[in-house]
Amino acid sequence: MPDNVARADADWLALREPADAGARSTDLVEALRPHLPTDGLMVHDLGCGTGSMARWLAPQLAGPQHWVGYERDDELLSRAAAAPPPLSRDGQPVTIETRLRDITRLPTDDLDGASLITASALLDMMTSDEISRTVASISAARCPALITLTVVGQVELAPAHPLDGHLNAAFNAHQMRDTSHGQPLAGPDAVYVAAHALKQAGYTLQSTPSLWRLCSDDSALLKAWLEGWVDAACEQDPSIRIEASEYRGRRIQQIDRRQLTATVHHQDLLALQ
Repeated sequence: MPDNVARADADWLALREPADAGARSTDLVEALRPHLPTDGLMVHDLGCGTGSMARWLAPQLAGPQHWVGYERDDELLSRAAAAPPPLSRDGQPVTIETRLRDITRLPTDDLDGASLITASALLDMMTSDEISRTVASISAARCPALITLTVVGQVELAPAHPLDGHLNAAFNAHQMRDTSHGQPLAGPDAVYVAAHALKQAGYTLQSTPSLWRLCSDDSALLKAWLEGWVDAACEQDPSIRIEASEYRGRRIQQIDRRQLTATVHHQDLLALQ
């Protein structure tokens, strides 16, 4: 990942892994299977974090698999290597290696021999130029790509509150803030930027919504998500800090009383040549 992007926290990734697994589209996996070789897979996972994508997808694909995880954070790569995927769908071994890389500037031969390229919860943290360079690397590999859990800027909370819309707008603006290189992050537009670039590269696309549906059973994740959502909104628009403090307290009480639910919208994308 590029240097201008905040590092993902390993504890946060662990907390969200079950929700990510429940949200990703299994329909796109079904559509992907006929386009994969049957004698073994080489899967390259861009921005792999702690390896949750591999742990989710490897058991849904048949045959022996070798996964290559890319990250810019040694700690995350160590965690990914320490918690490898289980066996494949038909009980074949799944192995993993890790590579410390800036995925927006991959060496030209890094993706040689790839059967599939994956990424999860990544594109919205990149600029449009970085997405374009990443798509160029994917296209050069001439294989399918499965890109999941890109946020699209839509959040619904129940019960509703008058400040919900203002906070969400401020959060989305924060997701599209300028980087240290003077370019804005793609944020909620990322999936559309990537889709356009992939179509220009000759891919056929399928997409589907992937929703986090957080309720009282997910109270730890719901609290952590809410805190981060409000903090980012206040950083973007400091004028709402007082209102947001009261809002935060009320929402935390609702979580503790099992009264709050949240739906966070993402989009999954399958690119086929």
